Amino acid sequence: MPIHTETALSTPAPADTPVQKLNELSEAVKDRDQQLVELLQDYTERNHQLVSAYQVIATQNQEILAQQSTVKEIRAHLDRSLQDIYRSSSWRITAPLRAISAAIQKLRRGTPAAPDLALAPSVEADGASPKVSADDRRNYLEWVRRYDTPDAAAMEVMRQQVAALKTLPRVSVVMPTYNANLVWLGEAIQSVKDQLYPHWELCIADDASTDSAVRSFLEQLAAEDARIKLVFRSTNGHISAATNSALDEATGDWITFLDHDDLLPPHALFYMVRSIEANPDARMLYSDEDKLDEKGRRFDPYFKCDWNPDLFYSHNLVTHLAFYRKDLIAQTGGLREAYAGAQDYDLVLRAIEHITPGQIVHVPFILYHWRAHAGSTATADLNIKPYAMLAGERALNDHFKRIGVRARAQFVGHGYRARYKLPDVPPLVSIIIPTRNMVHLVKVCIESIKAKTRYKNYEIILMDNGSDDPAALAYFAEQAQADNFRVIRDDSPFCYSAINNLGAREARGEILVFLNNDIEIITHEWLDELVSQACRPGIGAVGARLLYPNGMLQHAGIVLGIGGWAGHSHKGFSSLALGYVGRASLISSFSAVTGACLAVQKQHFMTVGGFDEVHLRVACNDVDLCLKFTEIGLRNIYTPFASLFHHESATRGYEDTPEKMARFQQEVRYMWSRWPALMARDPAYSPNLTLDHEDFGLAWPPRVAHAYAN
Repeated sequence: MPIHTETALSTPAPADTPVQKLNELSEAVKDRDQQLVELLQDYTERNHQLVSAYQVIATQNQEILAQQSTVKEIRAHLDRSLQDIYRSSSWRITAPLRAISAAIQKLRRGTPAAPDLALAPSVEADGASPKVSADDRRNYLEWVRRYDTPDAAAMEVMRQQVAALKTLPRVSVVMPTYNANLVWLGEAIQSVKDQLYPHWELCIADDASTDSAVRSFLEQLAAEDARIKLVFRSTNGHISAATNSALDEATGDWITFLDHDDLLPPHALFYMVRSIEANPDARMLYSDEDKLDEKGRRFDPYFKCDWNPDLFYSHNLVTHLAFYRKDLIAQTGGLREAYAGAQDYDLVLRAIEHITPGQIVHVPFILYHWRAHAGSTATADLNIKPYAMLAGERALNDHFKRIGVRARAQFVGHGYRARYKLPDVPPLVSIIIPTRNMVHLVKVCIESIKAKTRYKNYEIILMDNGSDDPAALAYFAEQAQADNFRVIRDDSPFCYSAINNLGAREARGEILVFLNNDIEIITHEWLDELVSQACRPGIGAVGARLLYPNGMLQHAGIVLGIGGWAGHSHKGFSSLALGYVGRASLISSFSAVTGACLAVQKQHFMTVGGFDEVHLRVACNDVDLCLKFTEIGLRNIYTPFASLFHHESATRGYEDTPEKMARFQQEVRYMWSRWPALMARDPAYSPNLTLDHEDFGLAWPPRVAHAYAN
């Protein structure tokens, strides 16, 4: 039970020379000027977005008015029909029968209700998956009861598994505290003492609490368990300084952090150590998390994906529960006071500069309960800790500078947007649009590109797949008069893969943009955003946010496995919706994005052989292309900051004939044979989330089993 008291030490910093100060001021002015340019650019783009939003609203209003008119007509017709029925002889004759029926229904309403099968045990009598009603799909407390509440037998199984571990690192749990609620503090400490994995130490630093009860409370608990170490700071230095004081006492092989009012489930450390044993090269691990309300009820789970650097740049994907090798913490130098409120985000940003993605492990279980209360960051109330969001923005920008990435992060209200700078000489972009006739659609597509694209260095390649409509042919010939417009004729039977591959071979641009002919441009920055993302090292395909003309989301990334094949993330959500943990409205990696609007460097496209013309002539080829990019080490990106309308399948239609359905099923079978591991377990998605819907709802049951279930 070591107890230390810190005294404040101060060492005078060496004075900067006038030249150094002048250089720093000059850099600060340049930085500020660049921020002003970007703010003006952002202001202009927001205006464009508002205009587009007003257009969507106007369209929706017209649809609503038309529907209201239709409803009125139907209602009037029904009223007339009812009046005719009431006046009929048959209605009067059957009155006694209706009275008897009403009496029977009244008696029935008095009988006990049948049991709710939706709340049945997690496994049916025959071993089948449980039935879940539509109302219960999002009932997280019921999900917790079924799948995340180990009973006494499960606890005993895990104790035996702990005893069988071959890797037994010491884990240092670091906890800063200041004027804590003693009930919550006691519960937090008890949650560490209740851990099934016993090889831990709890390092607590009290940040000069003014409540004298805190010290005696901590000393009493430390006296009961030698694994609890205490540091009492003489001055209040806030959370980063207090955390560093606790870190100084840590002697473990691994470091983790626990806030003084949060809780760990009993198996938390065991699951993390088990993952360390399974991944000996790991240097950082993180788990899923949820929140506790002030009555201790669990809510708002964050079921995370595997390491996703682009999502991490949009918000702190790691947070809790995070494990760091002690030498990694030493390399980072601990927490920094200048980033108060986002000190953990800043820590991870510096940590990933010293490790590879393969050394970061995601443990897909809820291993941390974050208490949400007035004044807590867990409440996500920006009025409480706005400084935290700004500190996160600063931490991101400093990270980009350190790693030499030409980007600037901006806080966008629910996360961050990383704006990547275009190359000094913007590359030529080849926009490839396949079509057959459909002049009314392709004209909207082409004219919107010309009218609303701010990016200037592009060419349009119209792939004419056997058009025979005179109006279409005349329009194509007219457009071909422009220097940056070409029409390439291909009369072969329709093959999406082949016609786009031909366009790619003929393209002069460094960047290819595959665009359906039923796309309509609605934001001026769409191509700037796609190109700036596609030019980044390590990036394969870049997909846009696609909206139906009524403003509902059609595409925000593709999730593998949904419906037995793949589904569009957040399909059917409002265009104003943020999505699950912001994923519809923040930049992140997905395993795949739709080919309806897909940007990629031509060299990457050619390296993987383009679209598969043999096995995937019509469908599934865009997903296959994206997976080929991941196979060679590239990431696929979804960005919501390139928004377009998609009049989906207006040209070729849906897979709704026996012939089309048979071909589609054959293509799906090929995808499962070509990519079995990825189709079964999408690393950009969580095994705790549904494959029956496209809304990031809960999986009933989850596709990952607890240790005690094996």
